[in-house]
Amino acid sequence: MRHAQTQLVMIPIRILVVDDSVVIRKLLADTLSADAALEVVGVAGDGQIALSKVALLKPDLVTLDVEMPVMDGLETLVALRKLYPKLPVIMFSSLTERGAAATLDALSLGASDYATKPGHTGSPAIAIERIRVELIPKIKALCSLTSLKLLPLSGPPPSSKIRPHSNSRIEIVAIGTSTGGPNALAEVLPRLPRDFPVPIVVVQHMPPIFTRLLAERLASRAAIPVREATAGIVLSPGHAWIAPGNFHMKVIRAGTECRLNLNQGPPENSCRPAVDVLFRSVAAAYGANVLGVVMTGMGADGALGAQHIRDAGGAVIVQDEASSVVWGMPGLVHASGLDDAEYPLDHLAAEITRRVVHGREPRPNGESSTYSVSGSFAK
Repeated sequence: MRHAQTQLVMIPIRILVVDDSVVIRKLLADTLSADAALEVVGVAGDGQIALSKVALLKPDLVTLDVEMPVMDGLETLVALRKLYPKLPVIMFSSLTERGAAATLDALSLGASDYATKPGHTGSPAIAIERIRVELIPKIKALCSLTSLKLLPLSGPPPSSKIRPHSNSRIEIVAIGTSTGGPNALAEVLPRLPRDFPVPIVVVQHMPPIFTRLLAERLASRAAIPVREATAGIVLSPGHAWIAPGNFHMKVIRAGTECRLNLNQGPPENSCRPAVDVLFRSVAAAYGANVLGVVMTGMGADGALGAQHIRDAGGAVIVQDEASSVVWGMPGLVHASGLDDAEYPLDHLAAEITRRVVHGREPRPNGESSTYSVSGSFAK
């Protein structure tokens, strides 16, 4: 008797491409359709046409140009979010000051992610490769076609699992994030108190221009100063620095001072800046006195760095799956057993503050720890 064979049929992700450029529409449609997991079901040259096609075609995801006639990308995004609040939307913007500002506006209005246009590469092959490398993985991650929903570890439920760690005072907070990160940072940094007693260093996967504008926007909302990092600056309590696009950021200790180092070493995890680079450096500079925080993001960046922090005796916490746009980075840290605990996004600022302040509470013998301007602790 012959057994009936079953065949798994992969249903491709249905994409609507929205761009006013005929050339870009064709480039995107041809490049995306060449991937067997993707299907471009329609194109549109402006927002009004896009809205009518979304209703008709019911795509799984929309790529949306920022600058278009009739109805631009931001106006279209607002309309899409009212009608389809859960539909993934990736903004496709130019790598310019204007494009970066519009992209950050779009993210704050509910865009899922963004990708930068290849620009004037002079080579269709280079443009196609950039789309394959940057855009296609984001489409698959947002539509859950990659193994980003990681299996929980054996033992107690992750939400109740609090791993023991050293009682070392936290001297620095290091944050790593990617997809969904700008909005997540806008939720966390403005909630930190003005007298936050330690420095904060941040890697957000973004290109140049974007990171500077992001730092400026966060600074306008936060009680603590937030700046794009510059090489050689001495870390001081209650300040946050964001790694500039296309530069790795390291923390280097020299005596009682710690300074920022920027370099253009090879990308790690296809990223520059990379979270792993930052995390390794803070573990080397501060030992057990580190709190690592891994928030929403696609990919594996941060997991190896989290291992360095844990090996040095520091602590690592992650954003939980439910509040993450993509649970790739925090999910891998969690599945690898490297986190002390996971928290919803709206609890992270309070938890970071609690852990930092806890180390400065009076000790059992009546003494308390004080923080010096140089970044070192003394009785």
